[in-house]
Amino acid sequence: MIPGVQTDLSALKFNQLSVVGLTAAALLFRQPWLIAALGAAMLAGAVWPKRSPMKAAYLAASPLLGLKPNLVGESPEAHHFAQGVGGAFLLASALALLSGLTGLGVVLGFVVIGLVLLNLTKSVCVGCWMYFQYKMLRYRLTAKA
Repeated sequence: MIPGVQTDLSALKFNQLSVVGLTAAALLFRQPWLIAALGAAMLAGAVWPKRSPMKAAYLAASPLLGLKPNLVGESPEAHHFAQGVGGAFLLASALALLSGLTGLGVVLGFVVIGLVLLNLTKSVCVGCWMYFQYKMLRYRLTAKA
């Protein structure tokens, strides 16, 4: 753990519930533009976490929903990586839907929903695991050099 580095679990849960709800609604009502906007917001949040549209939505909704920060001593880097992967999948889903590849677009959207639900219900973050594997690979490659 890095001293002073924290992750807000309430923000993560809010974002996860938002992704599931918005992606499901966009797929149900056939609105690929909504999937594209959500994917872009997620990617922006992964690249610029302090200026994230997802963070802005959480901060705006928190007082209305009575959400309180739940800070834990954990680096948010893995979660940002996972958010970026999810955003990329949603952008690919939107692109597929807009290109007439409906089956592929729907599958990619449901992959995101399924992985987010896995994280929400079982605390299994596949994107975080991918990040860990990436960091381990970098470590092994630099250790051999």
